[in-house]
Amino acid sequence: MAEASRIFQTTLMPSLSQSLSLRKPCSMTITQRKTSPVIIRCTISTSSSDTAKATAAPQPIPWGCEIDSLENASALQKWLTDSGLPPQKMDLRKVDVGERGLVANNNIRKGEKILFVPPSLVISANSEWSFPEAGEVLKRYDVPDWPLIATYLISEASLMKSSRWSNYISALPRQPYSLLYWTRAELDRYLEASQIRERAIERINNVTGTYNDLRDRIFSKHPNLFPEEVFNMETFRWSFGILFSRLVRLPSLDGRVALVPWADMLNHSCDVETFLDYDKSTKGVVFTTDRPYQPGEQVFISYGRKSNGELLLSYGFVPRQGTNPRDSVELPLSLKKSDKCYQEKLEALKKNGLSASQCFPLQVTGWPLELMAYAYLAVSPPSMSGKFEEMAAAASNKSSSNKEIRYPELEEQAFQFILDNCESSISKYTKFLQLAVDLCNSEQRILFRAQYILRRKLRDMKKGELKALNLFDSVTKFFK
Repeated sequence: MAEASRIFQTTLMPSLSQSLSLRKPCSMTITQRKTSPVIIRCTISTSSSDTAKATAAPQPIPWGCEIDSLENASALQKWLTDSGLPPQKMDLRKVDVGERGLVANNNIRKGEKILFVPPSLVISANSEWSFPEAGEVLKRYDVPDWPLIATYLISEASLMKSSRWSNYISALPRQPYSLLYWTRAELDRYLEASQIRERAIERINNVTGTYNDLRDRIFSKHPNLFPEEVFNMETFRWSFGILFSRLVRLPSLDGRVALVPWADMLNHSCDVETFLDYDKSTKGVVFTTDRPYQPGEQVFISYGRKSNGELLLSYGFVPRQGTNPRDSVELPLSLKKSDKCYQEKLEALKKNGLSASQCFPLQVTGWPLELMAYAYLAVSPPSMSGKFEEMAAAASNKSSSNKEIRYPELEEQAFQFILDNCESSISKYTKFLQLAVDLCNSEQRILFRAQYILRRKLRDMKKGELKALNLFDSVTKFFK
């Protein structure tokens, strides 16, 4: 369901490489809100020279709400009901996991289909524009689904109360929890040791490149339909932040993507497997529970089998340590250039789509066979050159047998090679985490000190006002 980052790369970025030809029909994608506390909430800004140019004077987004607002969420629930959302077995409430979530108001059985959202309340590439001319222009340029929905969301948001989606947009966060809002300095400071840093930088650059292409090829040619004060880098950062964290992929509709109001209030749990989909029999978006719920219990959904880093990248939160069985970390491995067989091994890797430096996922339960095969190749001596091709194929998972290869004579060296790389990564985490902790503690100390001083000043001012008021009352009584 929450395949947002994968879909972004496969449906949007190929178009970018082809001069980002824009296409219309938007599909439906599923993404949910977050469920766990975010690690860091940072200020608005981006990296890269293009980004800096596009965001010279960032302005706050004038629509949306604070993330924990229940007032706008209640207005959303009423509007959805008035707009045709049938009675649900869940209510929108303040919850322990996530700021807002859906809570059972009736008994819900395991295997029950709940949360019916009709197509009329779903935002997709086919949604009707309040400004039809703008939609027609994007269709003529064949804009892909992602940037099309992002532009549509900005267009409707800018109309405020005039848009039919105003209650939905008012319930969306004004600043999504997204790495799109992290500065390059913050990424370097807090994620230096993590492979997610590179993916975050790539995503920021992709969003920036998408906006720049739309601006240069479409918006600048139709300023009356796409004024820069509305369609700019800041509003696109907001809209893509919303899409990454809420867009839903619906398998039964050929993987089309959409925003599904009400459904996107569901929070993620690593313990559930159920996801949103389009139900052809009832003609609406539903999900089938994989566990029973009692009244008052929060109902959860899965955002996908993602690592903690992937959840942070798209949704801006990290589950509590040890609660995500699919958590993993990328371990970088590299051939040594001093290896006498470096070129020969590199050629074997290239034949199988690999390079001299590769990353492999590590989990608490172990590591993949491909990692071990790469380690064998990295430590193998010249006398085993006849096996280089076999090892490289196994490392790329292109081996015809798909079975684990073993070289007992190399195992000790291979394990040592993996251990050395693990310890190198650990040392980076230790260094940068300590720096981050020291910095955060220092900054927090300053903020706490300022908070203490301001509270005392306000208290003294109020005391002074009270004294003055008492004195005034005394004088008034005297003259009376």
